[in-house]
Amino acid sequence: MGMAEIRFDDGAAYERMMGAWSRLLGEVFLDWLAPKAGQSWLDVGCGNGAFSELIVTRTAPGAVDGIDPSEGQLSYARTRPATGKVQFRQGSATELPYADNAFDHATMALVLFFVPDPAKGVAEMARVVKPGGSVSAYTWDIFGDGFPQERVFKELRAMGRTPSRPPQSEASRIAVKAQLWKDAGLTDIETRVITVERTFENFDDLWGIMLTSPTIKASMAEMTPAEGAELKDRARRAFPAAADGRITYPAWANAVKGKVAA
Repeated sequence: MGMAEIRFDDGAAYERMMGAWSRLLGEVFLDWLAPKAGQSWLDVGCGNGAFSELIVTRTAPGAVDGIDPSEGQLSYARTRPATGKVQFRQGSATELPYADNAFDHATMALVLFFVPDPAKGVAEMARVVKPGGSVSAYTWDIFGDGFPQERVFKELRAMGRTPSRPPQSEASRIAVKAQLWKDAGLTDIETRVITVERTFENFDDLWGIMLTSPTIKASMAEMTPAEGAELKDRARRAFPAAADGRITYPAWANAVKGKVAA
């Protein structure tokens, strides 16, 4: 499956699938960045605004800009209660339409492995951040099984299917991130793993959300009814429930931060 097929244009569907995970990760990530109040932010690949909203509610920013290639996602982002002060615009991570030294922080939340040229994306973030400002990102740990849908993907592979990965999955590795930041001339580079947990009321709740994944949806569309039922049964076994029926499981991301040289 190519990049065009896994691009997210439906903000509401993305919110069901990834919004809650994004907020859980984003809260830990922002605490790790430890920003000062009143600063200016650029959220690159802001999508449906889940992380932009967190920046507003948790960092007391002076200004927030968000940019994304999908107008459908941006339309959803503009409906969020706390994003009224965010300036959203359509555009590319590799050609940011902002002046040099324009922001205190530039960040990518769950985006770097979708950027066609990750090195160019990091260089662009470094360009638009002021000396002493921060450039940061986190992505799911694709190769360390940290992706929230990975358990279903494993069952798909066991059934002979090949679920797609983000087109630049190598950028999910901590060592690759650290090198990208170094190559962009950033300093004080730090990395970490962020692990979070999410609880679902029952398997049907979890499965309904899994089916909003473009990859799982596409795989199911190619299956016979019997194969679809088999995948669901395999997934049910992969996510054991507690006595009350609830299902809690972890996912984790690799994060990086650095500073623009003063």
